Amino acid sequence: MITAEAFRGKRYHVLGLARSGMATVESLLASGAEVTVWDRRAEPKRQLEGRANIGDPLEIDLTGFDAIVVSPGVPLNTHPLAERAKAAGVPIIGDIELFALARSELPPHKVVGITGTNGKSTTTALVHHLLKTAGMATTMGGNIGLPILAQEPLPEGGVYVLELSSYQIDLTRSLACEAAALLNITPDHLDRYDGFADYAFAKGRLFTMQGSGQFAVFGCADAPTRAIQSAEAERRPEGQARCVDPSRWADQQDNWPSLQGPHNLQNAAIAAQLCTAMGLNAEQIEDGLRSFPGLPHRMERVAICDDVLFVNDSKATNPASTAPALAAFPPEDEEKRIHWICGGLAKEDNLDDCAPFFGHVARAYTIGEAGPMFADLLEGQMPVDRCEMLPEAVRRAVENARANDVVMLSPACASFDQFRDYEVRGEMFKEAVAEIACGGDRAACGLEAGNEWGTAA
Repeated sequence: MITAEAFRGKRYHVLGLARSGMATVESLLASGAEVTVWDRRAEPKRQLEGRANIGDPLEIDLTGFDAIVVSPGVPLNTHPLAERAKAAGVPIIGDIELFALARSELPPHKVVGITGTNGKSTTTALVHHLLKTAGMATTMGGNIGLPILAQEPLPEGGVYVLELSSYQIDLTRSLACEAAALLNITPDHLDRYDGFADYAFAKGRLFTMQGSGQFAVFGCADAPTRAIQSAEAERRPEGQARCVDPSRWADQQDNWPSLQGPHNLQNAAIAAQLCTAMGLNAEQIEDGLRSFPGLPHRMERVAICDDVLFVNDSKATNPASTAPALAAFPPEDEEKRIHWICGGLAKEDNLDDCAPFFGHVARAYTIGEAGPMFADLLEGQMPVDRCEMLPEAVRRAVENARANDVVMLSPACASFDQFRDYEVRGEMFKEAVAEIACGGDRAACGLEAGNEWGTAA
């Protein structure tokens, strides 16, 4: 794990004892800090009895704590802890800030930070893959992979690649990334912010923490991202805060099977810029783009059965993230190809972001709580099957799909109406494909292979 003398003898409270919270506690204890913990669940508190103090931060005296470390899932805009901590003069931070404070004690290294509303997991995994395949010591963390404090320090010259949500950036004050990227900003998580402007400001803080000589790259396809890029360009030397140009990579994209669609062209172009800043050459980058396996549940190529491609895009939990998936498979010879499974717990009451690509959809299959609303929106635009349950949608899609078609789960919704999370939803889709389309051959659907991704919730 990552530890630091900077934490020795200090007092910390850790609220939330899921994976990143437990990793934080272990790091702080190993560093010689005094730690108080709290979680609504009894089991993680029992695990720490005798090693850490147990105390609810809403009940104990917070005076004298050096910081309260909270999970990014704690809604500080409404949680009473925010006012209690302010009254006690105690900062609220996250595990990424502890990593930032520990950096000076680690072997010399660099950090790449990646944020954005959509695409950051793919881009983070891609940067990590490009560096790793080029022989560079690297690891990834933040909102993907293992919690960063649970990982072993990299040797000298290593690169930490961090996916950073707006919540994590909110809890970070001193992370100066050697290279950072902002992919895009579209409305999301607005229940945690006083409007879209505050959400965009949170994303922009990743760049204000950088020094003027450090590198930043921006998607620049939307106005809020362009505004942040423009502000950063004013305070940096020329070329150190640039808009990416995906078009220079367009003629190579056919060679990247797991990076199809205009969104992945931008993700790849940004990853290439970040890796160039880390010292990779063009040949190393091109080799890595060709061999990238993709992320589970994000445009994941599950199987090809009877010449039909099955794609698991369960991680698309809003219309803006589904739109690029629909864009990735345009008609061929004027034949619409996509059999689109959509629905779940809606975040929006429309599919406006997806509408420009309705012409790519041969048929839609609606599921979940949003199914009836989506069916009403889509009927008249395309044939629609009202299915309610995911296996039924897969069954009907298999019946209707023809050679060269694509059956794609890209729900444009959260999963919590029927599933614990988007990962469980994606796994059910894969199981249904294996049973219904591939005749029970799990290996044909890639269901036997493991992966190193996951989230650090």
